[in-house]
Amino acid sequence: MDIEEELSAIFSQRSSGPFLFLGSGFSRRYIGLEDWEGLLEKFCISTKPYAYYRSSSNQNIPLAATLLANDFHDIWWSDARFESSRNAYAHEIKNKSSPIKYEICKYLVEKSEPNIASEELKNEIEALRTCDVDGIITTNWDMLIENIFPDYIVYSGQNELLFSNTLNIGEIYKIHGTCCNPESLVLTDSDYQDYNSRNAYLASKLITIFVEHPVVFIGYSITDNNIRELLKSISLCIGSENIEKLRDNLIFIDRKEPSTGPTIETSYLQFDSIQIPIKIVKSKDFTPVYNAIAQFERKLPARVLRFCKERLYEVVQGQNPDKKIAVVDFENIEYAADVEIVFGLGVIGKLGATGYKAITANDLFEDLIYDNKDFDPSSILSITIPSFQGGIKFAPIFKYLSKLDIKSMDEYRASGFRIDRHINKKNQDFVTGNASAFAKYASGSFSDFIKSATEPEILCLTPLFTFIDLDALLEYITQNYERIINSKYKYHFRRLMAFYDWKKYGF
Repeated sequence: MDIEEELSAIFSQRSSGPFLFLGSGFSRRYIGLEDWEGLLEKFCISTKPYAYYRSSSNQNIPLAATLLANDFHDIWWSDARFESSRNAYAHEIKNKSSPIKYEICKYLVEKSEPNIASEELKNEIEALRTCDVDGIITTNWDMLIENIFPDYIVYSGQNELLFSNTLNIGEIYKIHGTCCNPESLVLTDSDYQDYNSRNAYLASKLITIFVEHPVVFIGYSITDNNIRELLKSISLCIGSENIEKLRDNLIFIDRKEPSTGPTIETSYLQFDSIQIPIKIVKSKDFTPVYNAIAQFERKLPARVLRFCKERLYEVVQGQNPDKKIAVVDFENIEYAADVEIVFGLGVIGKLGATGYKAITANDLFEDLIYDNKDFDPSSILSITIPSFQGGIKFAPIFKYLSKLDIKSMDEYRASGFRIDRHINKKNQDFVTGNASAFAKYASGSFSDFIKSATEPEILCLTPLFTFIDLDALLEYITQNYERIINSKYKYHFRRLMAFYDWKKYGF
């Protein structure tokens, strides 16, 4: 099983979608931004090198930042290099750390747009954009993640997060501040003392996320002190008896891929007598990770779910619910400023366009096998398939093309449908297992294979056969549908059904 399929299986077992937890390595990867110490070194403008501040603080980086900020403050007020900044921000300077925070923020605003030369990293960013994650937590100050998820609500700094009615959907939590608000940055020793004094409150605010959602850490080492302290606080909040609730919920992405290829390993974080189980994904290419996240299915986008939760909260909290109740297409909901609360989102009617947008991939697979949905083929191909998130690579579309007498590439091109990514397929695209495991079955018949092979082998290796008894394959799928469609092998099974659709009805 490859890492995309294994992660997809993990996510599919959760009722809530993934959260991202992003560290400095994320911004370093995509916009070449320095880490915390790199930024301090960049803004070390006195005659003393950064090493001086580091040694003067006995390797205490927040204290080194304080010492550097004090020297930067004096230079900032007199040096001609900062005249324009003084003219703009002098009235906003509150303390000795303010000038360096303002200059760091100016730099970060300029650096926050992706400017990627590598084609591989461009592909990663595009894959990430298709992820409809429930939310993002980050210690980064830059605005890269806001640019990738522009519809998400941003909460900056501990104060704003702790004293807001957050909904854990369609939101970005910048727990160390943001470059849009220089005074929110957690930079110096006093900033960290204030931050750490309320770490338990932050942990209690985030505990639901960590228990109910898979959390994918990107750009952090598992030895990162900030992460360890937060996870320690969370473990103390939930207690050792509930620690197993975090199993498979904490997933760290490590770019140091072993020479044997990408892997997923199980490890533990040790805090006193408590061990927290974690998964470590080791891969130099993050695209499979993002593809797996994108495959988590929901009927409505995160931003729309957040809108609904927000309106429900406002009404329950005491607003008079006697204004407007509306039924609207979720694509237009962001413009419905006068809607107090929305009921019945998604399926207005299976014959309308909105109804066809609400049909899921599982609905299509069930219809492929049991032919029990009475869907309009044209609506499926023109509305449902294009509305799927980018992570759904395999959908049963050839059955619906066949019903419209589209049975060749020329007829497809003339049809006007625009679902090319689902059309151009070859056998190898459907293989999800290790092809070397097929050797022991290669000389036998497909019928013998389906009788003697293990379930994972059937799901993963079937497309390697040159001659396949489609009736036998359909019988296997039908007999096992109810059991496998919601199991950990769900995505392998769906790919096998898409393969059957292509072989039976495709061209």
